[in-house]
Amino acid sequence: MSAPEKARPPTATDPRTAPPDDPTTASTRKTAALVGLLFLAVTIAFVFADALNAGVLDRSDFLTGASAHTTALATGAVLVAGQFGVVGIAVLLYPLLKRHGEALALAHVGFRVAELAASLFYLAVPLLAIELAARLADGTVEGAASPSLGALLRAQHGTAVLMIYLVNTAAGMCMTALLHRSRLVPRWIVWFGVIGYPTLLAGCVLDLFGVLDVTRGIGLTALVPGGLFELILPIWLLARGFSFPRRG
Repeated sequence: MSAPEKARPPTATDPRTAPPDDPTTASTRKTAALVGLLFLAVTIAFVFADALNAGVLDRSDFLTGASAHTTALATGAVLVAGQFGVVGIAVLLYPLLKRHGEALALAHVGFRVAELAASLFYLAVPLLAIELAARLADGTVEGAASPSLGALLRAQHGTAVLMIYLVNTAAGMCMTALLHRSRLVPRWIVWFGVIGYPTLLAGCVLDLFGVLDVTRGIGLTALVPGGLFELILPIWLLARGFSFPRRG
């Protein structure tokens, strides 16, 4: 009887040597696609929602005729509800990012929850506008109160947008720091976020001091780098997924 074949030592690529929880491009392809879709859905939904809501709120004494724009306001409200997706982004990314800094990964989840809370504060604006317009129409609320109530809703809208941007920058800086460490996506993409989120934060601070308005005019330039990041990143994730560089 021949001697039993000597067992070969496992190689570096042998699955027996890989940690059971070590992620691979193939195993996270679905996660990358879901994160990409959520990023696109959340961003596009908010852009269209704010365009619809601001289009009504920018009208002179808009509450008086807001009942004629109920469809626009209701559509804006439904689109804002899509911001629940920001929490989904954080939850899906957490298992991948925590390997490179668990505290930052948890902070990212926390800030995304805060971003959702700010979005719900924003959601109250179109809902209140619809309700107040109906009460003005049936006489429950006096017409003389319309300008004051309208100014209050405009102030809430501006405050809510600023709150969303502030917590979005905090979440974005946590996320980009971890993406830069992990190299899950190319660093040239990450640098759009590394530059973009602090730029938006600076714009928000200047807005707080009345220097500019990040929702209009030159203040919109503060959104450009971060906006590019939140457009390029999901497209990359949908097309290529995550990368997992070999450890040296």
